[in-house]
Amino acid sequence: MAIISCQCKLFNIGDWLIVRLPDEVSKQLPTRSQVMVEGTINGVDFQTPLEPDGRMSHWFEIDEKLLSAIAVKSGDTVTLEISPVKYWIEPEIPADILSALKESSQVYTLWQDVTTLARWEWIRWIRSTNNSKTREHRIDVMLSKLRNGSRRPCCWNRNLCTEPAVSKNGVLILEDNENSIKK
Repeated sequence: MAIISCQCKLFNIGDWLIVRLPDEVSKQLPTRSQVMVEGTINGVDFQTPLEPDGRMSHWFEIDEKLLSAIAVKSGDTVTLEISPVKYWIEPEIPADILSALKESSQVYTLWQDVTTLARWEWIRWIRSTNNSKTREHRIDVMLSKLRNGSRRPCCWNRNLCTEPAVSKNGVLILEDNENSIKK
Protein backbone atom coordinates (compact mmCIF):
# COMPACT_ATOMS: atom_id res chain seq x y z
CA MET A 1 0.00 0.00 0.00
CA ALA A 2 1.17 3.52 -0.76
CA ILE A 3 2.34 5.91 1.92
CA ILE A 4 -0.47 8.01 3.35
CA SER A 5 0.56 11.56 4.28
CA CYS A 6 -1.27 14.16 6.31
CA GLN A 7 -0.94 16.85 8.92
CA CYS A 8 -2.71 16.60 12.27
CA LYS A 9 -3.01 18.97 15.20
CA LEU A 10 -2.33 17.28 18.54
CA PHE A 11 -4.76 17.58 21.41
CA ASN A 12 -5.26 16.28 24.93
CA ILE A 13 -8.04 14.18 26.33
CA GLY A 14 -7.29 14.21 30.03
CA ASP A 15 -3.61 13.27 30.37
CA TRP A 16 -3.46 11.61 26.94
CA LEU A 17 -1.82 13.39 23.98
CA ILE A 18 -3.80 12.30 20.92
CA VAL A 19 -3.36 12.29 17.15
CA ARG A 20 -6.64 11.82 15.25
CA LEU A 21 -6.45 11.16 11.53
CA PRO A 22 -8.55 13.31 9.21
CA ASP A 23 -11.58 11.35 7.98
CA GLU A 24 -10.38 11.37 4.35
CA VAL A 25 -7.03 9.91 5.44
CA SER A 26 -8.64 7.20 7.55
CA LYS A 27 -10.80 6.19 4.57
CA GLN A 28 -7.58 5.16 2.78
CA LEU A 29 -6.89 2.50 5.41
CA PRO A 30 -8.01 -1.10 4.81
CA THR A 31 -10.49 -1.21 7.73
CA ARG A 32 -12.48 0.96 10.13
CA SER A 33 -11.22 -1.32 12.92
CA GLN A 34 -7.79 -1.31 14.53
CA VAL A 35 -4.92 -1.06 12.01
CA MET A 36 -1.19 -1.53 12.59
CA VAL A 37 0.85 1.13 10.83
CA GLU A 38 4.47 2.10 10.49
CA GLY A 39 5.86 5.35 9.24
CA THR A 40 7.15 8.65 10.49
CA ILE A 41 5.83 11.48 12.59
CA ASN A 42 7.79 14.68 12.03
CA GLY A 43 10.48 12.49 10.45
CA VAL A 44 10.81 10.09 13.42
CA ASP A 45 10.15 6.39 12.72
CA PHE A 46 7.38 4.68 14.67
CA GLN A 47 5.03 1.72 14.59
CA THR A 48 1.70 1.67 16.41
CA PRO A 49 -1.82 0.37 16.20
CA LEU A 50 -4.36 2.96 15.14
CA GLU A 51 -7.44 2.68 17.32
CA PRO A 52 -10.88 3.29 15.78
CA ASP A 53 -12.52 6.43 17.11
CA GLY A 54 -16.14 5.28 16.81
CA ARG A 55 -16.68 8.02 14.20
CA MET A 56 -15.27 6.07 11.21
CA SER A 57 -11.74 7.42 11.68
CA HIS A 58 -8.66 6.45 13.72
CA TRP A 59 -6.42 7.85 16.43
CA PHE A 60 -3.35 7.02 18.48
CA GLU A 61 -1.66 8.23 21.63
CA ILE A 62 1.74 9.89 21.57
CA ASP A 63 3.54 7.87 24.26
CA GLU A 64 6.42 9.21 26.37
CA LYS A 65 9.14 7.71 24.17
CA LEU A 66 7.71 9.18 20.97
CA LEU A 67 6.95 12.46 22.70
CA SER A 68 10.57 12.92 23.73
CA ALA A 69 11.76 12.04 20.20
CA ILE A 70 9.54 14.56 18.41
CA ALA A 71 9.37 17.24 21.16
CA VAL A 72 5.79 18.40 20.60
CA LYS A 73 2.91 19.52 22.77
CA SER A 74 -0.84 19.80 22.60
CA GLY A 75 -1.85 22.27 19.89
CA ASP A 76 1.18 21.56 17.71
CA THR A 77 0.73 20.25 14.17
CA VAL A 78 2.64 17.13 13.13
CA THR A 79 3.32 15.58 9.74
CA LEU A 80 2.44 11.90 9.45
CA GLU A 81 3.55 9.48 6.77
CA ILE A 82 2.08 6.04 7.43
CA SER A 83 1.46 2.72 5.76
CA PRO A 84 -0.60 -0.19 7.09
CA VAL A 85 1.45 -3.31 7.82
CA LYS A 86 0.48 -6.95 8.23
CA TYR A 87 3.00 -7.60 11.02
CA TRP A 88 1.53 -6.76 14.45
CA ILE A 89 3.76 -5.87 17.37
CA GLU A 90 2.96 -7.75 20.56
CA PRO A 91 0.50 -5.98 22.85
CA GLU A 92 1.37 -5.15 26.41
CA ILE A 93 -0.77 -7.56 28.43
CA PRO A 94 -2.47 -5.92 31.42
CA ALA A 95 -1.50 -7.52 34.73
CA ASP A 96 -4.97 -8.89 35.54
CA ILE A 97 -5.25 -10.60 32.15
CA LEU A 98 -1.74 -12.03 32.35
CA SER A 99 -2.35 -13.33 35.87
CA ALA A 100 -5.57 -15.06 34.77
CA LEU A 101 -3.86 -16.59 31.74
CA LYS A 102 -0.97 -17.94 33.77
CA GLU A 103 -3.30 -19.71 36.24
CA SER A 104 -3.64 -22.45 33.64
CA SER A 105 -0.71 -23.58 31.51
CA GLN A 106 -3.23 -24.98 29.00
CA VAL A 107 -4.92 -21.60 28.56
CA TYR A 108 -1.64 -19.73 28.48
CA THR A 109 -0.40 -22.06 25.73
CA LEU A 110 -3.62 -21.43 23.78
CA TRP A 111 -3.15 -17.66 24.25
CA GLN A 112 0.36 -17.89 22.83
CA ASP A 113 -0.96 -19.93 19.89
CA VAL A 114 -3.49 -17.34 18.67
CA THR A 115 -2.36 -14.59 16.31
CA THR A 116 -0.93 -11.35 17.62
CA LEU A 117 -3.96 -9.54 16.16
CA ALA A 118 -6.25 -11.86 18.13
CA ARG A 119 -4.36 -11.03 21.36
CA TRP A 120 -4.87 -7.32 20.61
CA GLU A 121 -8.59 -7.95 20.06
CA TRP A 122 -9.01 -9.89 23.33
CA ILE A 123 -7.30 -7.07 25.22
CA ARG A 124 -9.35 -4.37 23.44
CA TRP A 125 -12.61 -6.19 24.22
CA ILE A 126 -11.71 -6.70 27.87
CA ARG A 127 -10.51 -3.13 28.44
CA SER A 128 -13.50 -1.48 26.77
CA THR A 129 -15.34 -1.11 30.07
CA ASN A 130 -14.86 1.01 33.17
CA ASN A 131 -16.85 -1.48 35.24
CA SER A 132 -14.48 -3.77 37.17
CA LYS A 133 -17.08 -6.56 37.48
CA THR A 134 -17.67 -6.51 33.72
CA ARG A 135 -13.92 -6.60 33.14
CA GLU A 136 -13.55 -9.62 35.45
CA HIS A 137 -16.44 -11.34 33.67
CA ARG A 138 -14.85 -10.70 30.28
CA ILE A 139 -11.58 -12.20 31.46
CA ASP A 140 -13.49 -15.31 32.60
CA VAL A 141 -15.29 -15.46 29.25
CA MET A 142 -11.96 -15.14 27.39
CA LEU A 143 -10.49 -18.04 29.39
CA SER A 144 -13.55 -20.19 28.73
CA LYS A 145 -13.62 -19.37 25.03
CA LEU A 146 -9.91 -20.11 24.63
CA ARG A 147 -10.42 -23.49 26.36
CA ASN A 148 -13.28 -24.21 23.94
CA GLY A 149 -11.30 -23.35 20.82
CA SER A 150 -12.36 -19.76 20.15
CA ARG A 151 -9.37 -17.85 18.89
CA ARG A 152 -10.86 -14.35 18.85
CA PRO A 153 -13.59 -12.51 20.71
CA CYS A 154 -16.87 -12.37 18.85
CA CYS A 155 -20.00 -10.32 18.75
CA TRP A 156 -18.66 -6.85 19.53
CA ASN A 157 -18.20 -3.78 17.37
CA ARG A 158 -14.50 -3.58 16.49
CA ASN A 159 -15.05 -0.11 15.00
CA LEU A 160 -15.61 1.49 18.39
CA CYS A 161 -12.99 3.15 20.55
CA THR A 162 -12.12 0.72 23.35
CA GLU A 163 -10.11 3.01 25.62
CA PRO A 164 -12.48 4.27 28.35
CA ALA A 165 -10.03 7.01 29.43
CA VAL A 166 -10.56 8.86 26.14
CA SER A 167 -13.99 7.74 25.00
CA LYS A 168 -17.63 7.69 25.96
CA ASN A 169 -19.91 4.90 24.73
CA GLY A 170 -17.22 3.74 22.31
CA VAL A 171 -16.68 7.16 20.71
CA LEU A 172 -13.52 9.24 21.07
CA ILE A 173 -14.20 12.38 23.11
CA LEU A 174 -13.63 15.34 20.81
CA GLU A 175 -15.73 18.18 22.31
CA ASP A 176 -13.46 21.22 21.95
CA ASN A 177 -10.97 19.26 19.86
CA GLU A 178 -12.93 19.33 16.57
CA ASN A 179 -10.55 22.03 15.32
CA SER A 180 -7.61 19.65 15.82
CA ILE A 181 -8.40 17.90 12.57
CA LYS A 182 -7.02 19.64 9.48
CA LYS A 183 -9.23 19.11 6.47
